[in-house]
Amino acid sequence: MSSEEKKSFLLLKSMIFHYHGLDEDEVQILERTAKELNADAELKWANDFIAEDYGTAFNRARNYLKDSLGQLEKSMRLSYLDQVWKDNYQKGYITEMEATAMLEVAKDLGIESELISMVRG
Repeated sequence: MSSEEKKSFLLLKSMIFHYHGLDEDEVQILERTAKELNADAELKWANDFIAEDYGTAFNRARNYLKDSLGQLEKSMRLSYLDQVWKDNYQKGYITEMEATAMLEVAKDLGIESELISMVRG
Protein backbone atom coordinates (compact mmCIF):
# COMPACT_ATOMS: atom_id res chain seq x y z
CA MET A 1 0.00 0.00 0.00
CA SER A 2 1.45 3.36 -1.02
CA SER A 3 1.71 6.29 1.36
CA GLU A 4 -1.18 7.98 -0.47
CA GLU A 5 -3.38 4.89 -0.06
CA LYS A 6 -2.47 4.73 3.62
CA LYS A 7 -3.49 8.39 4.01
CA SER A 8 -6.80 7.73 2.29
CA PHE A 9 -7.54 4.56 4.25
CA LEU A 10 -6.67 6.16 7.58
CA LEU A 11 -8.67 9.29 6.70
CA LEU A 12 -11.65 7.09 5.87
CA LYS A 13 -11.39 5.18 9.13
CA SER A 14 -10.67 8.26 11.22
CA MET A 15 -13.51 10.33 9.75
CA ILE A 16 -16.02 7.54 10.41
CA PHE A 17 -14.78 7.23 13.99
CA HIS A 18 -14.84 11.01 14.47
CA TYR A 19 -18.36 11.26 13.04
CA HIS A 20 -19.96 10.97 16.48
CA GLY A 21 -16.90 11.90 18.54
CA LEU A 22 -13.78 9.80 18.91
CA ASP A 23 -13.71 7.47 21.92
CA GLU A 24 -10.81 5.58 23.49
CA ASP A 25 -11.57 2.27 21.73
CA GLU A 26 -11.50 4.04 18.39
CA VAL A 27 -8.21 5.77 19.18
CA GLN A 28 -6.69 2.37 19.96
CA ILE A 29 -8.03 0.88 16.71
CA LEU A 30 -6.59 3.79 14.71
CA GLU A 31 -3.21 3.53 16.43
CA ARG A 32 -3.10 -0.24 15.93
CA THR A 33 -3.94 0.16 12.24
CA ALA A 34 -1.22 2.79 11.80
CA LYS A 35 1.30 0.53 13.52
CA GLU A 36 0.33 -2.47 11.35
CA LEU A 37 0.68 -0.35 8.20
CA ASN A 38 3.81 1.47 9.38
CA ALA A 39 1.78 4.63 8.86
CA ASP A 40 2.15 6.87 11.90
CA ALA A 41 2.80 9.91 9.69
CA GLU A 42 -0.27 9.14 7.57
CA LEU A 43 -2.47 8.82 10.68
CA LYS A 44 -1.17 12.16 11.93
CA TRP A 45 -1.97 13.65 8.52
CA ALA A 46 -5.52 12.23 8.64
CA ASN A 47 -6.14 13.53 12.15
CA ASP A 48 -4.71 16.95 11.24
CA PHE A 49 -6.98 16.99 8.16
CA ILE A 50 -10.00 16.46 10.42
CA ALA A 51 -8.81 18.90 13.09
CA GLU A 52 -8.26 21.64 10.50
CA ASP A 53 -12.01 22.33 10.53
CA TYR A 54 -14.03 19.72 12.37
CA GLY A 55 -17.35 21.14 11.14
CA THR A 56 -16.50 20.61 7.47
CA ALA A 57 -14.20 17.60 7.89
CA PHE A 58 -16.69 14.97 6.75
CA ASN A 59 -17.56 16.72 3.49
CA ARG A 60 -13.93 17.66 2.80
CA ALA A 61 -12.91 14.05 3.45
CA ARG A 62 -15.64 12.75 1.14
CA ASN A 63 -14.31 14.96 -1.66
CA TYR A 64 -10.74 13.90 -0.97
CA LEU A 65 -11.69 10.21 -0.92
CA LYS A 66 -13.67 10.46 -4.15
CA ASP A 67 -10.49 11.60 -5.85
CA SER A 68 -8.03 9.29 -4.12
CA LEU A 69 -9.98 6.05 -3.61
CA GLY A 70 -12.18 6.59 -6.63
CA GLN A 71 -9.17 5.74 -8.79
CA LEU A 72 -8.84 2.25 -7.32
CA GLU A 73 -10.48 -0.95 -8.50
CA LYS A 74 -13.99 -1.47 -7.16
CA SER A 75 -12.88 -4.51 -5.16
CA MET A 76 -10.21 -2.45 -3.37
CA ARG A 77 -12.66 0.39 -2.58
CA LEU A 78 -15.06 -2.17 -1.12
CA SER A 79 -12.24 -3.84 0.79
CA TYR A 80 -11.33 -0.56 2.50
CA LEU A 81 -14.93 0.08 3.53
CA ASP A 82 -15.26 -3.52 4.68
CA GLN A 83 -12.22 -3.09 6.91
CA VAL A 84 -13.67 0.10 8.40
CA TRP A 85 -17.00 -1.67 8.97
CA LYS A 86 -15.28 -4.58 10.72
CA ASP A 87 -13.14 -2.26 12.85
CA ASN A 88 -16.26 -0.40 13.88
CA TYR A 89 -17.84 -3.69 14.83
CA GLN A 90 -14.80 -4.55 16.99
CA LYS A 91 -16.01 -1.89 19.41
CA GLY A 92 -19.11 -4.00 19.89
CA TYR A 93 -21.45 -1.68 18.02
CA ILE A 94 -21.88 0.44 14.92
CA THR A 95 -23.94 3.56 15.41
CA GLU A 96 -26.61 4.54 12.94
CA MET A 97 -24.61 7.69 12.23
CA GLU A 98 -21.50 5.67 11.40
CA ALA A 99 -23.45 3.30 9.16
CA THR A 100 -25.06 6.23 7.38
CA ALA A 101 -21.68 7.92 6.93
CA MET A 102 -20.21 4.74 5.43
CA LEU A 103 -23.17 4.45 3.07
CA GLU A 104 -22.64 8.04 1.94
CA VAL A 105 -18.97 7.34 1.23
CA ALA A 106 -19.89 4.09 -0.54
CA LYS A 107 -22.31 6.03 -2.73
CA ASP A 108 -19.56 8.54 -3.54
CA LEU A 109 -17.29 5.66 -4.51
CA GLY A 110 -19.92 3.88 -6.62
CA ILE A 111 -20.13 0.84 -4.33
CA GLU A 112 -23.25 1.48 -2.26
CA SER A 113 -25.16 -1.65 -3.32
CA GLU A 114 -22.05 -3.79 -2.84
CA LEU A 115 -21.56 -2.46 0.71
CA ILE A 116 -25.21 -3.11 1.55
CA SER A 117 -24.94 -6.66 0.21
CA MET A 118 -21.72 -7.23 2.11
CA VAL A 119 -23.06 -6.12 5.49
CA ARG A 120 -26.30 -8.04 5.07
CA GLY A 121 -24.60 -11.25 4.12
